[in-house]
Amino acid sequence: MMGLEEYNESPMIAPPRHVCAPRQNQLLAALSDAEWNRWQADLQLVDLRQGQVLSESGTAPVYAYFPTTAIVSLLYLTQEGASTEIAVVGNDGVVGFSLFMGGNATPSQAVVQHAGQAYRLPAQAVRNEVNRAGPMLAILLRYTQLMMTQMAQTATCNRYHSINQQLCRRLLLGLDRLPAGELVMTQELLASLLGVRRESVTAAALKLQQAGVIRYRRGHIQVLDRQRLEQCTCECYTPAPKEYNAPPSPRPALLAA
Repeated sequence: MMGLEEYNESPMIAPPRHVCAPRQNQLLAALSDAEWNRWQADLQLVDLRQGQVLSESGTAPVYAYFPTTAIVSLLYLTQEGASTEIAVVGNDGVVGFSLFMGGNATPSQAVVQHAGQAYRLPAQAVRNEVNRAGPMLAILLRYTQLMMTQMAQTATCNRYHSINQQLCRRLLLGLDRLPAGELVMTQELLASLLGVRRESVTAAALKLQQAGVIRYRRGHIQVLDRQRLEQCTCECYTPAPKEYNAPPSPRPALLAA
């Protein structure tokens, strides 16, 4: 099990970096002017490394993280040390939603799956906003409902659908949260996220590559035909919202698995 790693500030001699705007995160983009003015001083830009643990299962989050270019996996851990992914968070949401649900400890481990940037907000600032019961609380609760839906879909998919469909769904969940059509994921990582054997992922990825849907090389997965990828997945895939005032996107017709 990976231990909790606190984010360390980059040294002053570090080379310049491209800074993503906070409102590239859809939740931060939904802030009213008054809410933005309250949050702005407390928001801190952080670089997240692949494999970095943002919060451990059974502990209270110290920060809420709003990814802009990073993707974070929420993992459920067993007593034997095995893990499986139950949800994915990217620029559509926030890591640490237990802070505004009235609880303290989170039931999952939050691990950075795709390196990138995020903005973090101290836990107390999140609680203060919840206590105001303003418009942002309604948006955060709607996001929580979407996360619960994603978790239920993941459980259903893992139980009833093929490895091929699960892989297609997971690739789409990552694509929805990245600006480019390429994912940095090894087959070993994918197998761990899906809770299946690596050989099963290898066979499913090879099938997609032979069909011209993806190109896989040295841990880089390039999606060549997104429409086909969507058709090859199952009804458990729901596109990530582009904004929190828009209705969910319609699903395309499915191909038989």
